[in-house]
Amino acid sequence: MANSAQAKKRVRQSENRRQRNASQRSAMRTTIKALKKAIISNNKELATKTYQDAVPAIDRMARKGIIHKNTAARIKSSLNTSVRAL
Repeated sequence: MANSAQAKKRVRQSENRRQRNASQRSAMRTTIKALKKAIISNNKELATKTYQDAVPAIDRMARKGIIHKNTAARIKSSLNTSVRAL
């Protein structure tokens, strides 16, 4: 357990960041799930529009360091391949 005031503050900051990151990661995953649902339904127009919404969300997470930039690139590439296959 944290004993110093500095350590206690770091615990508070870490918890706040963890909750914020979890919330943003969840929002990104929700956009990806919506895109996968559109792909499964073979709706190209909806899939294209949803892809255009998902890409900035994924890039935002990579820019903030919540996911690695290569992970973001891999996810976008995979989703783009699926959308183009429709």
